[in-house]
Amino acid sequence: MKRSHIVAALASVGCLAIAGVSIAQIERAPIVDYKDIYFPKAFPSQTNVPEIPFDRVNPVFFKLPPATNGWNIDFGEVAAVTDDDRGHVFVLNRGDIRGDVNGGNATQLLEFDAQGNYVREIGHNIYGFAYGHSVRVDPQGNPWVVDKGSNMVIKFDYKSGKTAMVLGRRQESTEHFWAEKETRGPPVARIGFFAEPTDIDWDSKGNIYVSDGYINSRVVKFDANGNWVGAWGKQGTRPGEFRLPHALQIDKNDHIWVGDRTNGRIQVFDTEGRFLREVIINVPTKTYQPLQGHQYPAKYTEDNSNERPQNLASRPGTPYALCYNKTENVMYVGDIYPGRVYKVDLTGKVLGYFGHVGKEWGNPNIHGLACRNANIIYTAEFVNNRVQRFVLHPERARVTGN
Repeated sequence: MKRSHIVAALASVGCLAIAGVSIAQIERAPIVDYKDIYFPKAFPSQTNVPEIPFDRVNPVFFKLPPATNGWNIDFGEVAAVTDDDRGHVFVLNRGDIRGDVNGGNATQLLEFDAQGNYVREIGHNIYGFAYGHSVRVDPQGNPWVVDKGSNMVIKFDYKSGKTAMVLGRRQESTEHFWAEKETRGPPVARIGFFAEPTDIDWDSKGNIYVSDGYINSRVVKFDANGNWVGAWGKQGTRPGEFRLPHALQIDKNDHIWVGDRTNGRIQVFDTEGRFLREVIINVPTKTYQPLQGHQYPAKYTEDNSNERPQNLASRPGTPYALCYNKTENVMYVGDIYPGRVYKVDLTGKVLGYFGHVGKEWGNPNIHGLACRNANIIYTAEFVNNRVQRFVLHPERARVTGN
């Protein structure tokens, strides 16, 4: 019998071994259909939302410098991106990986001009850089980095590139993280310290707000000089509680929008931490094959209570990234599945969206957004190791029957 016939016969009875794994053992990830039960009844689906046309600039728009003196700058994991009033773009990159978090770092802050030309690296090898999560530019034009790995928030003076302010404190390099982890109890949120912070923004009076973050599940407020004012929030699903405040932006009304990622929602507060409203994006999507394990939650209960919390991080519309455009007075929201950017007014109504899995994004991983110019959007792609530049054309938008 020919070899090809033997292979076909074995495959037909599920006995063919490929690299030590039989066909019978291979599990195919299911494609889960879109269903309204993934959203509370208070947020009915928004149908006939227009898809915003755009021109996409090739990722090589950003021109990285050649290697010099054995030092090579290249994009690794791109955690965040922001832009300033001059059109300069700041990319928070994790390409400088050396050592573990407590003794090493991966964070790089790279600046490019409006034409994508490399300008400089800011904060090279400083102690507060470990595993950067967000970068924002304050109203005075100074870049700030929120570093999840070092538990520090660092302000840089734009002109000199030097550190101008530090909030929080990194664990001492002499401490043994593994030993401490074995003996410590549940984390306790402390004044003056962060636990894996995620984002930052400023109100009209210059007060500083930090989403603090993966562990503490709260928002922290400082005055313009970095003095601690207070904090609100804790772990939970109720109003004013969080299960990973992953992104934070402040609108013209000094309302603080917090992307409560694992709860699948945005919560809006005033500057005193009073809960104002909840925003849940519910725009129907086609069924896509999930990538890298990202797909709809396997189970969902409508109450999503503290007693039975569901992980909604991969539900369509869940806020991974936020960006407020003050010119149009809209919020841009990026999700991880199916990989879309939504244009939302300040009531929470979706005005339009753009982006498709398998076209604009090979993996749905929009971890950061920049949108200072309303029709020029930059996306930070966590898995694809790149930043993309999109020029939107809302005047050509049309409803596509989504």
